[in-house]
This record gives sequence, C-alpha cells and structure tokens, in this order.
Amino acid sequence: MAYQVAVIGSGAEHEARAEEVGRLLAERGCAVVCGGRDEVMAAAARGAKAAGGVTIGILPGETRAGVNEWIDHVVVTGVGHARNLAVAASGDAVIAIGGAWGTLTEIGFAGVLGRPLVILEPGWQIEGVPRAATPEEAVDLALSLLGGAE
Repeated sequence: MAYQVAVIGSGAEHEARAEEVGRLLAERGCAVVCGGRDEVMAAAARGAKAAGGVTIGILPGETRAGVNEWIDHVVVTGVGHARNLAVAASGDAVIAIGGAWGTLTEIGFAGVLGRPLVILEPGWQIEGVPRAATPEEAVDLALSLLGGAE
C-alpha cells in the first residue's frame, strides 16, 4: 500500500513550494491528502496531478462545493473546522507549508496522533518538529520518518 501524505497550510505566497511538494510526493508514489480547497491545498493537488498522482480532498462542508479541480477523491465531512482532524489523521505523515490557525490545529492533531510531521520553511516554529529548507528536503524527511517511499 502506498503512503498517503497530508499537505497542510495556507497562503497564496506558498503555492509554488506546495505545488513542488505535491509533485515530488506523487513521483515517489504517494497519494496527497489535503483540505481540498484553495491556495496551498490546490497547489499541492495540482503538483500531484501534474506528476500523475492521486489526490484526496477532505472538505469542511456538507457538499462538494468549493473543491478544487485537482482533487480525485472528495470526502465531505459536514463538520467545519473539525475536519482538520480528518486531514491530519488521513496522512501517514504530514507536511506543513505556511498557514495560520487552521494549520496550527492540524499540526497539533498530527502531534497528538503521532504522525511524522515536517514544517517547510518559513512556517510555524514548534519545538521538536523538524524543519526543511526546500520542498525536496521536506518530502525526503517526511518519507524517511516513515521508512522510505513504497
């Protein structure tokens, strides 16, 4: 079974790095899980699809409304921000790119669930969480924490 890696975050200024992370994950055989909407989420999914990868979007609402065009499989939760738990839980590892309070909740859930977590620079500063300077380093580190790509 291939790994699923959750890519979390927000901020249009982080889209180029998120797209590269999505592409690199897909090239390594990983499915990309995200919140299914815009900015970092859309960019990661776009990068994964460009490399022939599989994408999963976990939406906060009760319908598929607002899902980005690069999502293959949509999970409709109807639980609003509580969907952040499902995003973190659905990744075998988690890569955080940019983000605000919602991303911080996903980082917290990843920690509580014991998911390997990497923060791509610049990003939240969380003691004990490894940081990566480049998309390549973030993907390599996340997969190494899982024991390598399958």
